[in-house]
Amino acid sequence: QVQLAESGGGSVQAGGSLRLSCAVSTYQGSNYCMGWFRQGPEQEREGVATIDSDGRTAYADSVKGRFTISQTRANNTVYLQMNNLKPEDTALFYCAADYSPDLVACYAFRLHGYWGHGTQVTVSS
Repeated sequence: QVQLAESGGGSVQAGGSLRLSCAVSTYQGSNYCMGWFRQGPEQEREGVATIDSDGRTAYADSVKGRFTISQTRANNTVYLQMNNLKPEDTALFYCAADYSPDLVACYAFRLHGYWGHGTQVTVSS
């Protein structure tokens, strides 16, 4: 059973930074898509950023230039560096992993697989 564990959330003021981490419990192969999603208060879950096994990335327009997704294969961890945070970034952030990825779906934030329980990010003005 694959488990994803997010960490790094917290409360910051607008303009601040946070780095989220997502640790995957077991190695599942070299072909994958991993991503970060978020769900704000009374909002639907939305894709934030994805990265595939070749390191190609995709970002939501709302976070381009502010957020960076990266990975460390050695310890099965994916990161989300978030800079210049805004109050509208306040949300529960989830990590997801898809080990049978359709790359078009990956870049369109459509992942099917495993999900973490989320880490809360709160940005105050």
